[in-house]
Amino acid sequence: MLPIVAYGHPTLRSKAEEIDESYPGLEELIESMFVTMRESNGVGLAAPQINRSIRLFVIDASPYAKDYPEVTDFMQVFINPYILKETGREWTFNEGCLSIPDIREDVIRKSRVRIRYLDEHFQPHEETFEGVAARIIQHEYDHLEGIMFVDRINSLRKTLLRRKLNDISRGAVEVDYKMIFPLQKKSMAVR
Repeated sequence: MLPIVAYGHPTLRSKAEEIDESYPGLEELIESMFVTMRESNGVGLAAPQINRSIRLFVIDASPYAKDYPEVTDFMQVFINPYILKETGREWTFNEGCLSIPDIREDVIRKSRVRIRYLDEHFQPHEETFEGVAARIIQHEYDHLEGIMFVDRINSLRKTLLRRKLNDISRGAVEVDYKMIFPLQKKSMAVR
């Protein structure tokens, strides 16, 4: 299980770089990302969240299958993804993030996304996803662009969350998975 970087870590604000098939240990990294995501009770995990500024994210939406049967078998790897178009009606969904534990907020996004990406075998794909699948993709894709879901909420709400966000950066939050806290003393930064 890999440690997840907390809000305030600089890697979360960097635009991620493309990778190719020669990226060292890619197969093991992808497997470790799936394990980390599942053990942390997430449905998606982007490489910047594990302190790797590369264009890679993984999704396993099966925890949402009870409420959204259309994502029952939605488990996928996205390498070097680029969103080509976001369309459809705007809709609100309560989002959370492994890098921002204990905070959930309503985020407005488009209901459909067209994305170009490579799978784990570096085979190219261009697909359209809708609903919850599109939502998860948009959330994880934002991480590759240095954007976090709290950037998409209204400024008043974000101001009200400022103290909680600072507490997370300092490590003043209870989590049951490994995290790296950017503002915590070095000896305590990973726990």
